[in-house]
Amino acid sequence: MAEFFRKKKKICQMCAGKSVDYKDPEILRKYINEKGKILPRRVTGACSKHQRHIAQQIKRARMIALLPFTK
Repeated sequence: MAEFFRKKKKICQMCAGKSVDYKDPEILRKYINEKGKILPRRVTGACSKHQRHIAQQIKRARMIALLPFTK
């Protein structure tokens, strides 16, 4: 008989106190995939408010060439 396990709910890292800034590309790389696309909320675990903030910071970092648009 197969037992079903519930996945642990992801908590938003920004609500927990961590910050995301466009000047730190190493942190932003956790929120983009290998092709350079922004990961969705269901993957990152961010709340909707902070997911919009993450997307804005990634776009800013791309515009000043800290992150690539594509790989």
